[in-house]
Amino acid sequence: MKLIFEKSIPERPGFQVPRSDVGKKVKIDKKYTRSESASLPEVSELDCVRHFTQLSQRNYSVDTHFYPLGSCTMKYNPRFTENIANIRGFACLHPLLAQLPNGDHLTQGALQILYETEQSLCEITGMDNYTMQPLAGAHGELTGVMMMAAYHKSKGNKKKYIIIPDSAHGTNPASAAIAGYTTISIPSNAEGVMDIDKLKEKLTGDAAGLMLTNPNTHGIFNNQISEIAELVHAVDGLMYYDGANLNAILGRCRPGDMGFDIVHLNLHKTFATPHGGGGPGAGPVGVKKELSPFLPISRVGKKGDGSYYLNYDYPQSIGYIAAFYGNFSIIVRAYAYIMLLGQQGLQEVGDHAVLNANYIKERLKKYFKLKYDRTCMHEVVFSAAPEAQKGVHAIDIAKYLIDKGFHPPTVYFPLTVKEAIMIEPTETESKQAIDGFIEAMIEAHDLIKKKPEVFKEFPQSTPISRPDEVKAARELNANYFNKKL
Repeated sequence: MKLIFEKSIPERPGFQVPRSDVGKKVKIDKKYTRSESASLPEVSELDCVRHFTQLSQRNYSVDTHFYPLGSCTMKYNPRFTENIANIRGFACLHPLLAQLPNGDHLTQGALQILYETEQSLCEITGMDNYTMQPLAGAHGELTGVMMMAAYHKSKGNKKKYIIIPDSAHGTNPASAAIAGYTTISIPSNAEGVMDIDKLKEKLTGDAAGLMLTNPNTHGIFNNQISEIAELVHAVDGLMYYDGANLNAILGRCRPGDMGFDIVHLNLHKTFATPHGGGGPGAGPVGVKKELSPFLPISRVGKKGDGSYYLNYDYPQSIGYIAAFYGNFSIIVRAYAYIMLLGQQGLQEVGDHAVLNANYIKERLKKYFKLKYDRTCMHEVVFSAAPEAQKGVHAIDIAKYLIDKGFHPPTVYFPLTVKEAIMIEPTETESKQAIDGFIEAMIEAHDLIKKKPEVFKEFPQSTPISRPDEVKAARELNANYFNKKL
């Protein structure tokens, strides 16, 4: 091939070029051309299709298998919400359109969905206002703590720390630190919830607030929550609700009624939208009216004639925390899910999630240790500490389950349970699917008693069996594949 060649710009459907450039010769510099032919495989279309189809069959998803991941609700994403989000008027809407002069009238449908989703979430959680901007749960969490800081600053409060239970999600202390606070950890009591007596010892006027998940990561509901809220409010602190586990209490109780002032939600965990991988995600944040002035801008307003508009007139706002108005396509999915189920349907979601988790707990507690043997909510946490004494750790059981066709549960979290195995079935799994998982866990228990040494060989059905995950994390080589190429 020539190292420098000339080529005419063609006219073809879908490729528009200025009339003056049609037929013009284009020179390509030598440094951008190949000196030898590309080493590319030549295969038939059929072989190519089979190759990528077989690769796709290695993917594990909730569409194909049970996904009992306890730290992050993995419920089925119904196809009807996908279809609605793909309606051309939603999917092709440019995010800057509403900002054009008189652009509001071109985006009324989208603004209405944002507004009505906010109103629905207010009713579900007992909040007064919401922002739909945050692009993930952790992003929403930071947004909430930033509003907490803005609230205290507006009152002249000089708060220093945020209180967090020892069973909290790892993002809680991270969000507090980014917002400028130190954190104080409160241990769990024998019942698996935050020790209220220890809280009283640490709670002072320097506390900006308390971040709490209820039910918590042990899968246990804290029935002292009203008393805790009174204690925090007595020192002019705010109650922050980590909404990761809202799925368990839908339609039964609301964070706002428990005494919480700020709520962040994970739409994927509670309202059946896709998970992330850096996105898509959505982490709306709701607040009581005292904190509403600090919500991010812009906010969707509704005029007397029933039309919608973007309102920027909030001088105490913390400002923009995301480009545009949130992850709109995810919000559309959540909106459709809420509209379809309604109040009764959402209550059944929570009821069945709790039922499934307690079914697993009762079936497996004869085989695996329960640190907190009491009625759980959406998830149950076992301990593989007795098995670890035989050389089989929680991670080994997780690897075994891969060969049985199940995604492993969360292991080693929460940190308050030694050799933790956290299982969350969600409401979307059938009894048949759950029974299959239970039988695999029982088989693991029986095999540990007979041949514990074989667990170091699992999984045997995957292309890579036992990578050194700690080494990979600590010695990340981002250039590895480039070197291979």
